[in-house]
Amino acid sequence: MARIQRALLSVSDKTGIVDFARRLHAMGIEIISTGGTAAALRQAGIPARDVSEFTGSPEILNGRVKTLHPKVHGGLLFRRDDPEHQKAVREHGIGPIDLVAVNLYPFRETARRTGATLEEALEQIDIGGPSILRSAAKNHPWVTVVCRPASYPEVLAELEKLGGSTSLELRARLAREVFRHTAEYDQAIAAYLEGTQTAQTMEPKAAAALPGRLEVSLPLTLPLRYGENPHQAGGFYGDLGACFEKLHGKELSYNNILDLTAAQELIEEFPQEERAAAAIIKHNNPCGAALGRNLHEAWEKALATDRDAAGGGIVALNRPLDLETAEAIDRLFTEIVAAPDFDDAALELLKARKKNRILIRARVRLADQPGLRARSAPGGFLVQQADRGEPGPASWKTVTRRQPTRRELEALGFAWKVVKHLRSNAIAFTGEDRSLGLGAGQMSRIDSARVAVLKAGNAGLSLQGSVVASDAFFPFADGLLICAGAGATAAIQPGGSIRDEEVIRAADDRGLAMVFTGVRHFLH
Repeated sequence: MARIQRALLSVSDKTGIVDFARRLHAMGIEIISTGGTAAALRQAGIPARDVSEFTGSPEILNGRVKTLHPKVHGGLLFRRDDPEHQKAVREHGIGPIDLVAVNLYPFRETARRTGATLEEALEQIDIGGPSILRSAAKNHPWVTVVCRPASYPEVLAELEKLGGSTSLELRARLAREVFRHTAEYDQAIAAYLEGTQTAQTMEPKAAAALPGRLEVSLPLTLPLRYGENPHQAGGFYGDLGACFEKLHGKELSYNNILDLTAAQELIEEFPQEERAAAAIIKHNNPCGAALGRNLHEAWEKALATDRDAAGGGIVALNRPLDLETAEAIDRLFTEIVAAPDFDDAALELLKARKKNRILIRARVRLADQPGLRARSAPGGFLVQQADRGEPGPASWKTVTRRQPTRRELEALGFAWKVVKHLRSNAIAFTGEDRSLGLGAGQMSRIDSARVAVLKAGNAGLSLQGSVVASDAFFPFADGLLICAGAGATAAIQPGGSIRDEEVIRAADDRGLAMVFTGVRHFLH
C-alpha cells in the first residue's frame, strides 16, 4: 500500500484521539475533521482542516449533514488501481482519504437512560458515521479504518514499522470489526424502536417483556478448554468481567461459569446488610445454605447440610471474606470462592495454597442486571424473563386450620428462597436459618422428598420441627405425608393442583400448617 497522506478523524468518544492525531501529524499525514473533534485537536495544538473546507460545503441542519458528500465518499471509495476511477476523481477534484478514525453517537447509552425521550434517542442515531465506516471498510484494500480507540496503538505501530503504510492483513481485520460494529449499532436501534411500539400479535404480558425480534451479536471473549465434557468445544461470548472479577486461580471452565452463576443467584437472596450468609453449589444445585451471626457461623452451618457433596463445590458469600472464615473454607477443597470482596489476610491465605482454587470478586448484583434468559433449541432460541420478583409473604395464604408460628413463618421464608434454586422437582427441608435436607432433579416429587430425607439422615441432621418447601404443587398427598413423617411441621408450596383439597386435608389431619404462595419456581 502507498504511504497514507490524509486521515479523516470524527469521533464521539474522544478517548485517545488527541495522542493518535498528534502521532499522525508527526508522520506528515494531513488531518481533516469535524465539529467537536476538530476543536479538541486544535486546542491541543494539532492542525486539523474542517471537512466543510475539504468538501466546499458547509455543515447544515445542526450538524445532521456534514460528511454525506461525494468528496468524502469518493475519496474513500475510489479504487487506486482502476484508471477510470482515477480519471473520475481528477475530473471532480476529489482527494484521497487513506485513513479513517470514526466512532458513533452514543445511541445505546441514551436509549438506556432513565427518562430518555424518543426525540433524544432519535437525535443519537448516527448517519454520517456508519456511512463513512462502511465506505472505508468496503475499500479496505486501500483504506485503513478504525472504529475503536483500543485499535489506535496497533495502527500507529504499523505506520511506524512500515514507513507510513499499513498491511492488508490489518486493514482486513479492522474492516471486519467495522461491519460487526455497525451491524450491532443498527440492531440496537431496531430493538429500541420495536420496544416503543406495542406488539399487536403478542399477549400483553409477553409484549411488555419480550422484543418482537431477538438480535444477538456478541464477541467470543473467553475460549474454554472444552464444554461440559472434554469432547465438546466451549466458549463464552460477551463480557463476563462486567459481573465477575477473577482475582486468582486457573482459567474458568464451562461448568465453573454455570455453577458460579447459580451460586451468585442463590446468595443474592440474602442481603448482606441483614445477616451473614453462605451457600455451596455443586452441579448447579445447592448442597447447603445458611445464615449466621457472622460468615464463619454461616459457612459451618451450610457445610453441615452435606459435607460429602460440598467437596469440589462453589462457595458464595454475601459479605467480604474474613480470615477466620477463609481458614475454615481452606480445610475443604473448593473449586471457586466468590464474595463481594476479600480481606487482605484472607486473600493472601487462599492465594498461598497450592490448590489452584479460583477466587472471584462479584462486581454487580445479577438480580439488578437487565436482560432475558435464552437457551438454544432446535431451530432457534427459547427466551424468558429471569425468575425474579413475586408478591412476597404478604400475599401468601394459609390454607390449613393451623396458622404457622412466627418461627415457622421465618423458616418457610428461608426454605422458599432456597427451593427456588434447586433443579425441579425440588424439595427443601430447612430451619429458619439453615438447610437440612435437599432433594432435587428427580422425575417425581415424592422421590425428591425421599432423597431430601435420606440426605438429612446421612448428614446426621434431625428434621423434627423443620419446615419443607416444594417448588411446585404436591400433585398427591403422598409427598407431603413423607415430609410430615420425617418431622416437618409446616409446608410452603405454590398450590394449584386439582387435588389441593386432598393435600390440605392430609396436612390438617397431621396438624401441619401449610402456606400457598401462588407462584411456581420450576428450574430446568
